[in-house]
Amino acid sequence: MAISGLQIGGFLLGLIGVAAVIAATAMNNWSTQDRQGDVVTAVYTYKGLWQDCEVSTSGFTECRPLYGLLGYSGQFQAVRAMMIVGVILGLIGSVISLFSLKCFKMGNTEDSTKAKMTLTAGIMFVISGICGITGASIYANQIVASFMMTTYNPNYGGMNQMQMEGMGMGGMSMAN
Repeated sequence: MAISGLQIGGFLLGLIGVAAVIAATAMNNWSTQDRQGDVVTAVYTYKGLWQDCEVSTSGFTECRPLYGLLGYSGQFQAVRAMMIVGVILGLIGSVISLFSLKCFKMGNTEDSTKAKMTLTAGIMFVISGICGITGASIYANQIVASFMMTTYNPNYGGMNQMQMEGMGMGGMSMAN
């Protein structure tokens, strides 16, 4: 009975990790405009992997989807790819993990087969979490690099970006 309890606990932790990767991938709050030093800011800007959004002071939100592949940096595309791979591996690992539970009977499945399935699901959960944390780290590196550029080069006209919830969720996905 203790083995089944541990398996169910591991399965639930894996599901929580996969949910964190999915939530981080879907969030629009990966970075936000740094408003420090602005006297009046009429538009608040935040960005995600799939949309750029602007919120006016009246509360109206307008989001523009990020279509296409050619207009974005390689690092940004790598972040998107890592998060998608993390989601896919996590979902496949969840299905395999569900069928490998000892309390789940499926035909004449032997214990050695279920043990191999459990190991495979665990490896997929770990790789999914690594993909999530790697994607969040690459994106954070982009923000730090752009912030350093604006801090040390006063002639740079880009806006400062700050880290937001999307990267925090990406980091939490390592709980896988």
